[in-house]
Amino acid sequence: MVRKEGLEPSHLAVLEPKSSASANSATFAKTHSVIYWALGCQLGEVPFPPWPAATRLFAHLAEMAHHYENFPVASLLLPGHLRRPVSVIYAFARQADDFADEGDRDDAARLALLDGFRQELYRIGDGLEPQTPLFGDLAEIIHRHGLPLSAFHDLLDAFSQDVTQKRYTHFGELMAYCRRSANPVGRLLLHLFGAVTPRNESYSDAICSSLQLINFLQDIAVDYRDKGRIYLPRDEMAKYGVTEAQIGRGETTGLWRPFMQFQIERARKLLQAGAPLGKTLKGRIGLEMRMIILGGETILRKLHRSGGDVFRHRPVLEPADWLYMLYRALRTG
Repeated sequence: MVRKEGLEPSHLAVLEPKSSASANSATFAKTHSVIYWALGCQLGEVPFPPWPAATRLFAHLAEMAHHYENFPVASLLLPGHLRRPVSVIYAFARQADDFADEGDRDDAARLALLDGFRQELYRIGDGLEPQTPLFGDLAEIIHRHGLPLSAFHDLLDAFSQDVTQKRYTHFGELMAYCRRSANPVGRLLLHLFGAVTPRNESYSDAICSSLQLINFLQDIAVDYRDKGRIYLPRDEMAKYGVTEAQIGRGETTGLWRPFMQFQIERARKLLQAGAPLGKTLKGRIGLEMRMIILGGETILRKLHRSGGDVFRHRPVLEPADWLYMLYRALRTG
């Protein structure tokens, strides 16, 4: 990356968080109370309401999970003093992701917007005052919690890669993408938790990469139809005789099922490799991590049950899943 000196204010106008980002933050805050209320139900502190009411409440969480599935939405369980830092990181990632994916901008415009974010990160790194409110908030939490700037740069690199790279030759390329697109979020959370150790980082990377791979499998049809992307290794597709045309037609014939089972099992093993982090971390933070892991396991189970038919049965976390996950997370703590 080449650092650019001093963007003009007119260029920075596009960096302001858009209205949807504000709405996302409101949803984020609202769902905190939903989760804490549900936690009280599980602990016997408050009674469960009738099932339809519980369904409506948990639908808020499911809605947020759908909007930005790469972000660990179970972080709604975080202690109060960490909610604002997490919401600021979410707003940064949400806005940058929208630059890469949303609207009808051409690729050059998308990359220019992402580069504008980079310039703001450079200002923070140089000790200069950011020029937008979002990055003012980000600078505050970076300094207060000692967060690594490299993690935010990695995320921006991943979003830029989404603009420029639509296919992946082999699994190693996908894992390199996961290292930038998913792993930084887990590492940032470890810094917020005060739990950074080499072992914890290894566990976190395994969990985050697995969740990213699971999201790829969930969204095979959506990514191809809406974004022209395929996050599947081309060499493995060729091995099983899976073609882009087949994905475009939504066909699960031939060796599609064994191909998907191979992808599912690999993601499951990677998730299991990081699972000890759920017990290493204590209190609400450990509960959050167990919820994240259980969410991944649940999606993998649904993928397996459908034979990988994501064209007609895209797996999602339903309100009942969230209740069961919370129950299991509390029991296994």
